[in-house]
Amino acid sequence: MTQTPASAGLALPVTDAALADRLQQRMQVVEEALVGHVVSRTRYVTEAASHLLAAGGKRFRPLLVLLAAETGSRPDAPEVIDAACVVELTHVGSLYHDDVMDEAALRRGADSANARWDNHVAILTGDFLFAKSSELTAGLGPDAVRIQAETFARLVEGQILETVPPAAGEDPLAHYLDVVAGKTGSLIATSARYGARFGGASREVEEALTAYGEIVGSAFQLSDDILDIASETDESGKTPGTDLREGVPTLPVLMARAAADPGDSRLIELLDSDLTDDASHREALGLLRQHPALDEARAYVVARAREAKGLLTALPDGPVRRALEEFADLVATRTA
Repeated sequence: MTQTPASAGLALPVTDAALADRLQQRMQVVEEALVGHVVSRTRYVTEAASHLLAAGGKRFRPLLVLLAAETGSRPDAPEVIDAACVVELTHVGSLYHDDVMDEAALRRGADSANARWDNHVAILTGDFLFAKSSELTAGLGPDAVRIQAETFARLVEGQILETVPPAAGEDPLAHYLDVVAGKTGSLIATSARYGARFGGASREVEEALTAYGEIVGSAFQLSDDILDIASETDESGKTPGTDLREGVPTLPVLMARAAADPGDSRLIELLDSDLTDDASHREALGLLRQHPALDEARAYVVARAREAKGLLTALPDGPVRRALEEFADLVATRTA
């Protein structure tokens, strides 16, 4: 699905021109607020904290806050803007830590903080952003503080679990899905929850949007896994097989391993080997593209997207619900 002109510049497919215009205007308010929230008493800290914000990004999480707020009676409430900033500051803070863990040199087309400065600065800058997010959350009330704390715990737990193999007897696929739910699904769920709550939506709508965010957020990450195997560079803008080359477990790989088909012995041998070798990497990528696990992974993501859409029956029909439904469809079929 390609974005229509109405949604140009937005990370969600919004086809209603009036809604898209409102969201774009309020996203500009969020962008300006974010700049202010990362200002420190010292220029050095401000520069480090502004680094990844200035590099851009989809801003999907704050946009979801604004869109979810449209389901309530107070979509223009100042608390909605604060909540949008809370989730983006939390997300960006986690990227600083991610880049240290991954030893990444680039983020959003710019030098990562750890490459530009060092790991110590990157870690402490991430901590600074988490602190600013918490400070802002305190103004939203004690319940928001509790939700943010629970979300942050899940996010960090997911990051920790990503670094350790499954426990003895634990299903590797279930372990991986827990990682994705914690690292990605939890904050997107909270984005939808905050928008509904501070926008004045009913409790039923808030609960439906929270569940929707959890599912569609995880599904979006899992669709990335499929793109890593299935896409061509000119199609997705991604280098095919990057996760495969780095030995990162992804949905199609885990499903192929779980198949335990004797005919997959060569593929398993390759997956257990050093795939930094170009010839081995190319062969493994080719075998995975032909493997039933790739279609199985696609079917899993489509089913999760369908499940997320089913939750939206709690919302009245209209442009907000349609935008959320179209995003779920986009997750299921995306090529970029």
